[in-house]
Amino acid sequence: MLGTVALDELAVRLRGSRGLAAKRDIAEVAMRLSLSTHSVVAVGDDCAAIPDGDGYLLLAIEGFMNEFVEHDPWFAGWCGVMVNVSDVAAMGGRPIAVVDAVWAQGQAAATPLLAGLRAAAKVYGVPVVGGHTNARTDRSQLAVSILGRAKHLLTSFDARPGDRLLTAIDLRGRYREPFSNWEAATDAPQARLLADLEVLPSIAEAGLAAAAKDISQGGLIGTAMMLAECSRVGASIDVTRVPRPIDVPFDRWLQTFPSFGFVLSVRPDNAAAVLGRFQERGIAAADIGVVTADHRVTLTAGSQTELIWDFARQPLIGCAVAEAVA
Repeated sequence: MLGTVALDELAVRLRGSRGLAAKRDIAEVAMRLSLSTHSVVAVGDDCAAIPDGDGYLLLAIEGFMNEFVEHDPWFAGWCGVMVNVSDVAAMGGRPIAVVDAVWAQGQAAATPLLAGLRAAAKVYGVPVVGGHTNARTDRSQLAVSILGRAKHLLTSFDARPGDRLLTAIDLRGRYREPFSNWEAATDAPQARLLADLEVLPSIAEAGLAAAAKDISQGGLIGTAMMLAECSRVGASIDVTRVPRPIDVPFDRWLQTFPSFGFVLSVRPDNAAAVLGRFQERGIAAADIGVVTADHRVTLTAGSQTELIWDFARQPLIGCAVAEAVA
């Protein structure tokens, strides 16, 4: 038992979560758009990566749920920058600039969205350089796109059987109720936030890892599943090793979207060094399992094992490729 939840019940809840359902929509969209691989990494990664000189331009976009934008517009604006910066970091990159698309029912409704966006842009040092605004709509909506740059990539397509599956999450926060957003950034010192994000490109540039994803709306387990699917591998995840606040139930925590949270696939001889880089920053980091060759994701807890997904039976985001494009 994990608190009051059995492992099999936990697997059922995670499979049926709204966050994971949203990730499954990616497969249909990718098929209908006939998306092909125009960048060095295939569709399904945190950013598109476009070869440029001695590195890569990174391009990503995030849109936000209408109810989130309506309930907490200032934080939605903040997240417009924060989650995009996280996407760039997950690819081993550093942000350059963002553009936004803000729709609102009048200027008064747009004000908190723009205030949150401006505040985060200042703290993260990422300028807003343009966008699109419509203040004559029937509801508030937000999307933000980012441009970044990487010298060496972390991708979703380079996890290998035998790798250790690591996670790093900033636990110095709290829930932004009523949503499962773990907020650990808005009151953190600017210098700390920027130095924490620098850990990811430093790992990539040191050659300590090749595969990573930021923990998104699918939660930690959903993110690990997407990483496994894209790399055509499986994973065995020991949920008892996942760092978490002591007063948060397992089932909620494993569906949580943290403001700083990543999953990495790392060769065993590099695992300690990677964990150390996060731990030196006061970020909770742990080895939570192993990458396997069987295309299945299982959860374990002590002697218990529970299958949560079998990619041979059903794709998740449908973005697996035989190998990353060279």
